[in-house]
Amino acid sequence: MSLHGAYDPDNVFAKILRGELPSVKVWEDDHVLAFMDVFPQSEGHVLIIAKQSKARNLLEVEPDVLAHMTAALQRTARAVEKALSPDGLSIMQFNGDAGGQTVFHLHFHIIPRWADRPMKGHGHAPMADAATLQPLADRIAAALD
Repeated sequence: MSLHGAYDPDNVFAKILRGELPSVKVWEDDHVLAFMDVFPQSEGHVLIIAKQSKARNLLEVEPDVLAHMTAALQRTARAVEKALSPDGLSIMQFNGDAGGQTVFHLHFHIIPRWADRPMKGHGHAPMADAATLQPLADRIAAALD
């Protein structure tokens, strides 16, 4: 998909928001959902999505939605750092097929990084099961400010 087009209400994140697909939730409020990526590029990989917006990418998002998302991104990244003590963090956001986007519902990635562990490629990591992700989600949630 390109940078322009119609929002697909059947994308995987829309289905998660409607409760049609499961997710391993870290936390949520009225505006955002933070949950574990089921194809983690690194241990503790978290996604942040807007709950109300139909923006497919950064170019389409409403400014107030983006403000809520970035506050949630910072809050969650701080919790990831506190809970997992990585050497660094990669914060990623992709736009359009050519930009690496695979789900066309605006989202941000928080990917913990360790100097001695390679990061798996975006869209190339194996699927993790909920039993592996839930303890990580619980640790991150416990570290929220």
